[in-house]
Amino acid sequence: MDLPPLTVLLAGPRGFCAGVDRAIKIVEEALRRHGRPVYVRHEIVHNRFVVERLEALGAIFVEELDEVPDDGQPVIFSAHGVPKSVPEAARERAMPYLDATCPLVSKVHRETERHFARGLHILMIGHAGHPEVIGTMGQLPQGAVTLVENAAQARLVAVPGGVGLSYTTQTTLSVDDTAEVVAILRERFPAIEAPQKENICYATTNRQAAVKAVAARAELVVVVGAPNSSNSVRLREVAERNGSPRAVLVQRGADLDPALADGCRVIGITAGASAPEILVEEVVERLRERFSVTVEEVTVATEDVVFQLPATLRRPAPIAG
Repeated sequence: MDLPPLTVLLAGPRGFCAGVDRAIKIVEEALRRHGRPVYVRHEIVHNRFVVERLEALGAIFVEELDEVPDDGQPVIFSAHGVPKSVPEAARERAMPYLDATCPLVSKVHRETERHFARGLHILMIGHAGHPEVIGTMGQLPQGAVTLVENAAQARLVAVPGGVGLSYTTQTTLSVDDTAEVVAILRERFPAIEAPQKENICYATTNRQAAVKAVAARAELVVVVGAPNSSNSVRLREVAERNGSPRAVLVQRGADLDPALADGCRVIGITAGASAPEILVEEVVERLRERFSVTVEEVTVATEDVVFQLPATLRRPAPIAG
């Protein structure tokens, strides 16, 4: 029986960004140098496939440092960044650690510290409870940063009197939603200082632009990513707001019901910045079970960003014996 035709638009860029790639390599290189186990505080990136692969190599994921034994093995901080209290606690225990925080998140940390040092109160645009937000707010004393989650909060947020204001953002937000929040803050507080450069990272911006291009032509968009991945959830929202009648988030091919594409001629696929390309390939193969698939790449930007590993992992490893 002939299978119905289906055109699959693959959004580009998609999948791993430079910060995610660096974080995973830090865990792999730490295992190579130090042997099993190495400990990782929180998911190194928000993707179960990645986490389970690293577990199979010998990584042990913990929620807090008190779960890590004093066995001399290193602990790694996730790509999302951590409050200052975390490395301080590691140092108090003489615990070796490696910081896999994305350099673009670290840039936000340093800029926030500079604004605070100038006496500014910081408004942080982001999602409550997200590890990146916790890490950024945790760079400064309690009360120095006020979280603003959306436009409604931006219209109502109270700020301390008699001090200047600046704003910063989580790196994985919706570009359009953030622009709306910033516009409201600027209208309410005309003197508020902006970041020197846009804090939403290049990878988030590019992936959202790519999914917009795909969504304009697609009757369904499939986003490959984890439900706790902020940038993946934003991609699904962006797809629905920019022309696609429906968008779904799946973690891998087995999670997709290919019947969702019944009656569609064109669908789009993208992947969050922490989802490896192999999971996109799984989704395409899942669709081939039901359709005669033609794949078309829709690329809006080319990425060539590479972040170096920490200096301690770039030095030659000591020779055993």
